[in-house]
Amino acid sequence: MEREYTCKACEGSGMLSDDEGWQYKCSVCDGDGSYDVKDIDRGARIMSVDENNRLLD
Repeated sequence: MEREYTCKACEGSGMLSDDEGWQYKCSVCDGDGSYDVKDIDRGARIMSVDENNRLLD
């Protein structure tokens, strides 16, 4: 993968983690690790959280 298209949010891994270490699919690149035109066209995804502010995926 070219460095130019690597997702800067997840650094190309496709996964993000919260402060407790829970991992989830990157919402910026949709989990593929690269940021390109198809990711720009996709709208933002609203994520739900529980009472402890953990993401519910």
